[in-house]
Amino acid sequence: MQKTLQANQLQAQVSAVLAGAGSLPEEADKVASNLVLANLSGHDSHGVGMLPRYVDAVFEGGLKPNTSARMVLDTGALLTLDGQRGYGQIVGEQAMMLGIARAKTHGSCIMTLGNAHHLGRIGHFAEMAVGQGLVSLHFVNVLSRPVVAPFGGADGRFGTNPCCIGIPLTGRGLADSPGRPKQGTAPSGGSAAHEVASVGAHFILDFATSRVAQGKMRVAHNEGRLVEPGTLIDEFGHPTTDPAVVVVPQSNGLFGALLAFGEYKGYGLAVACELLGGALTGGGTWHKPTDPSVRAVVNGMLTILIDPARLGAETSFHAEALAFVDWLQAGPVASGSDAVQIAGDPERAARAQREVDGISIDALTWQEIVMAGHKVGVTLPMRFT
Repeated sequence: MQKTLQANQLQAQVSAVLAGAGSLPEEADKVASNLVLANLSGHDSHGVGMLPRYVDAVFEGGLKPNTSARMVLDTGALLTLDGQRGYGQIVGEQAMMLGIARAKTHGSCIMTLGNAHHLGRIGHFAEMAVGQGLVSLHFVNVLSRPVVAPFGGADGRFGTNPCCIGIPLTGRGLADSPGRPKQGTAPSGGSAAHEVASVGAHFILDFATSRVAQGKMRVAHNEGRLVEPGTLIDEFGHPTTDPAVVVVPQSNGLFGALLAFGEYKGYGLAVACELLGGALTGGGTWHKPTDPSVRAVVNGMLTILIDPARLGAETSFHAEALAFVDWLQAGPVASGSDAVQIAGDPERAARAQREVDGISIDALTWQEIVMAGHKVGVTLPMRFT
């Protein structure tokens, strides 16, 4: 059974729970908007289903509401920031705004952000950069529970470690983005929906270095679905399609693990994200046993921002980028596909559709959200429609 809500309705309810957990209104609204935008973009793994874990992390002390990023080092085009366990959606945006301003001034910026609570969908930060005409690269590590096995290994040793690359495609409008459904209905309103309208049709490559994100396993488990073969191993290191092995402790108290994408190549990129997002940022790498009781999700992120205009190649860059994308999409479409897309197109199509149809949440996830509300004195409607 699914519960379907319009974006503005869902955002208001999530914001109320965040406020109940101690966030000031502006912070509660911004974090809620970011979570709902992830749902709108088709990434339910990074959406409002994270709310129960956030509430638990606040109670544990691993997440500190109303906390800003602290500048540790500032040399102009090099920035080191400490997230101080603040909401990643808050300290991440603060860091990105500083980095974008420096890239505009100096032509580039290398920025590290350590010790941030869950940053959410990293593609959001890339969208901030490309919206200002900047190229952005992001390498992120995850300190929570080691849910990904190394290539050739049989248990989890590190996190899903996202990698993201944003490249502006100036002149490519939303109408050029394949797969966007035609609609005659106005967007549902609310700040998340407003933000959707401002996102252009740029190249936004955002992916976990595991074959799928851990959050997608939570969604599949809550919906009672099995997952694709080749995605998981159980607590004994054997292949399985049951997402429960990485969501809840198994009979022996252990967890299974996700596999890295791309075999040893994807595994190598995952290690690079751990070293760059963890060791280089000062946030630390994962090298300790699992504590299933800890609900905090701590991220470190290395961000590199480049202004093509300051390289003296702005005109040729935009022309060549658009020419290549046009070349890709001018070719024949393979059987079973609707169109040749680039990274970012599926998210834009999902936003257009979900703005109209609403966001569907499975019964178990909604029950978890309602219970999170109860913990902070906020009552949400339990009934499904």
